[in-house]
Amino acid sequence: MKLTRRDFVKTGAAMAYAGAAMSESRSESEMMNNAANDKINILLIHADQHRIECLGAYGNPDIRTPHIDALAKDGVRYENSFCPYPVCTPSRYSLLCGQYVHQHRGWSNHCTLAPEIPTFPRLLRDAGYATCAVGKMHFTPTYLDVGFDKMFLAEQDGPGRWDDDYHRELMAEGLVDVNDLEDQRQEYRRQARPEYWESFGAMPSNLPEEWHTTSWIGDRAVAALEAWEGGGNLLMAGFVKPHHPFDPPASRFGAYDPDSLTLLPGWTESCLPRDLEQHRGYFPHEELSEKALRRVMAAYYATIEHIDDEVGRMVGLLKRKGLYDNTMIIYTSDHGEYMGFHHLLLKGNHLYDPLVKVPLIIKYPAAANVAGNQVSNAMVSNVDLAPALLNQAGVSPNIWGQSPILSVFEQSNHDKHKNESEKLGDCHKIIFCELLRGKLAMARTRTRKLIFSQDRGDTLFFDLEKDPHELENRAGDPAYRDEVGALKDAIEAWRPSDMEHKIYLDEDAPMINQPNVPSLDRSHRLDIIAWYDAQMRD
Repeated sequence: MKLTRRDFVKTGAAMAYAGAAMSESRSESEMMNNAANDKINILLIHADQHRIECLGAYGNPDIRTPHIDALAKDGVRYENSFCPYPVCTPSRYSLLCGQYVHQHRGWSNHCTLAPEIPTFPRLLRDAGYATCAVGKMHFTPTYLDVGFDKMFLAEQDGPGRWDDDYHRELMAEGLVDVNDLEDQRQEYRRQARPEYWESFGAMPSNLPEEWHTTSWIGDRAVAALEAWEGGGNLLMAGFVKPHHPFDPPASRFGAYDPDSLTLLPGWTESCLPRDLEQHRGYFPHEELSEKALRRVMAAYYATIEHIDDEVGRMVGLLKRKGLYDNTMIIYTSDHGEYMGFHHLLLKGNHLYDPLVKVPLIIKYPAAANVAGNQVSNAMVSNVDLAPALLNQAGVSPNIWGQSPILSVFEQSNHDKHKNESEKLGDCHKIIFCELLRGKLAMARTRTRKLIFSQDRGDTLFFDLEKDPHELENRAGDPAYRDEVGALKDAIEAWRPSDMEHKIYLDEDAPMINQPNVPSLDRSHRLDIIAWYDAQMRD
């Protein structure tokens, strides 16, 4: 009998998570459960390439995200949240370990987080937590041990696609994620269909909805949550979307009318010369029309709404199990997306706000005594999440200080009568971000931004109060000379001048030991690559 998607969630997957616990003696289980019940649970929901304005909670008038918006009503929405490096893997490693990329040296999507670097999953596991990761992680090696007991992966690009659970299951079903292969693998992108280029990758998925990555990841996340009992659980659910290609399931592709959408702030009718000089685009930026952008936006919104539905399933399950109040739930992303800003699409250009700002919504556990429906203007980065999570879990290693994410809630009696920006005035006044192995760096305050190119010596400086869309470079304006100099000095003080630009890569770094992890010699890849190649040729 073939299991349906819902049957899988209710039976086989949940049993896989719970199986290890069944082998324990009753007395051992009772002791462990008593200890676990004193711990909070943590659910970290991690999207990919999600622009901060593209949620209802952040004021978007068109997108439908009721479940994530509900988390914001029960928690805190952070208005000034940033990523440390707007590329998938470097940003993810920084989130896990609380270090900037020039510290952990994971400069690209094909790199390794050194095993001696502490991570919050490892520290939680050491403290007795059951830790699990589902979906996109983008590690090298694919099942790198960063502290997760179990990993059920759906990767997008790189060698991970040939190792993960998702693509092995697709192959077993005789299915191929054609859109993704065309978009992500250069050997297929060179021969992609005309529709791919004309639509800028905004097309219906060729897969049945139950096999779309968002559905697959949602199913495995729900299965993991089904196995939760009491406290002391960590789940990181990493969604592939809304990263390009913009390919929601066919049933969702028409969910938004392109002509009725409100263009996002910062759209310009043409590209800026400095942006084209930086990078001409994964899709040619100059060929992006308003009509094409609206189609992309409609598909992009549909993929986000799909994620929101899966978030609703997770939250609904936690509520039915009576675990919602004791669970810290975080929604964030590894980086943003231009989505028309300066006539740009995707990423890979200057460190403008739509790229480096990310949504951050935290629903705190009841024990934290944090009132819901709050908005924080704290200047925070995803490098601050590790200490914030550990603080809430009662695991406070000396390697991290106090997270500015939590600072507003450390006031006695949570004094709401003080102005929040006043209370947070000394917390992260400057946010830093880097790119191109550290050769491009950003220093941003609430009202000013400096982008400095180390190899070219170029400087961009924006007065965000007068120019929120970062159009006019004031780096040479005498009126801002002192501020430009101060932010340059801040960048120099933030990172060492002799920092290591070489990528840290160890293909043989320790991996987790679980039955679903493929062979260490990687011999399985040849057959998988050959099979997918044959399907694409057909």
